[in-house]
Parts: sequence; structure tokens; C-alpha cells
Amino acid sequence: MNTHLLFPQIGKVIASTGSRQFPRLLHDLIQTHLSIDATHIRQVRLASPGLHDSTTLLSETVFSAREPACDELLDPARLHLVRRTADYHYELHVLRADRASFSPRERDCLQDISPLLLPMLQKHLDALQPSISERPTGDSLQERFRERLSQTGLALSEREMQVCLGLLAGHTAPQQAELLQLKVNTVESYLRRAAIKLGISGRHSLMRWMYGAHSSIHP
Repeated sequence: MNTHLLFPQIGKVIASTGSRQFPRLLHDLIQTHLSIDATHIRQVRLASPGLHDSTTLLSETVFSAREPACDELLDPARLHLVRRTADYHYELHVLRADRASFSPRERDCLQDISPLLLPMLQKHLDALQPSISERPTGDSLQERFRERLSQTGLALSEREMQVCLGLLAGHTAPQQAELLQLKVNTVESYLRRAAIKLGISGRHSLMRWMYGAHSSIHP
């Protein structure tokens, strides 16, 4: 791999960690080495004594051109890399829609660039998560959320706040529906209403609103 020829592109990927541009730039970088149709990234928090099931914290797919029809990537050729820590898995999957198997040479190529890709992926995904010391739980999470609402002058209904807190705690809509004894569609409706009021677009946007470095309100 002629890494020195890719320095400008690598620099752009590194500079984009923690931003919306990162998945696309990472995909484009991989495409300089492999013919692929999509790149999928995922961060998984592993099960622990206080968390019985592993939880997907982020999952995102980027396509080479247009987004393919559902059946085109139903059973794609796939290669994947995983970086493991004590608490998380950072996963990178590359997909080829035509089901043509990746050759041993292509597998080796992806493995060769994995020391470059995986640290950038981990840095990006970690940048989207609050640190353990900054992540309140239980009552402190609710207190922090109410404090942020007070700072912004926004108001949510009790149910809207409950589903936002559940989202911050890593619960899926079905899990929240079970906990709150509501229908999944009802939970999703509350989440949509809260998203409109807060000006967010999803869980990671909510986390940035909650924990971001610029979360305090300035005159």
C-alpha cells in the first residue's frame, strides 16, 4: 500500500472523526483499495453485570452511489474487521451487492489497512459517546436532562421526556414499549414529537445535545 500517496485522503478522514462526514470519507478511502458497494460501521456495548444484553450504540451504512434495492444487499459478499476493548466492539463491514466473493488478495488488502482503519473508527465512535465519568445514570440522568431543558427554555411532556431518557440509556423502542407498557408505535410517536421540539434527528444528535462541549447557553 502506497500510504504516502493517500496522506491527503487519510488526513481528511482523521479530521472528520466525530462528524457526519466520517462514514462517507471512510467508505471512499476503502474504495481506493477495494471494489465495494457499501460500508457498514457499528459500535456495540458488551454485556456486563448491570447490562445483561449487548447493546448497539451506533449502526450506520454508507453506499457507493445510489442506495440499492432491498434485495440487492439481501445476501451480499461481506468482509469485516473488529476492534475489541473490555467494554466495546467496533465493527467495520464492507459489502459487495453482486455476491461475487472477495478474493484472498482482497481479504489480505483489507487486513493490511486495518491498523489504519480501526483506530480511526474507534476514535470516531468514541467521539459520539459521552465518557463514562460524564454519563449519568438513574436519577442523575433525569436531573441532567431537566437541567438541559431548563437551560434551553424548552418543554417536553412527561412521556416525551421518558422516551428521551430511555434513548439516552441505550434502550430500543421495543424495550421502552415493554418498560412503559406502551405500543412501539406510541413510543416512536413520542420520540418524533420530542425530536421536533429539541431540533434533533436521532439518538446521537440527542446525546450531542445532552453532553456536547457547547451545551451551555451563552447570551
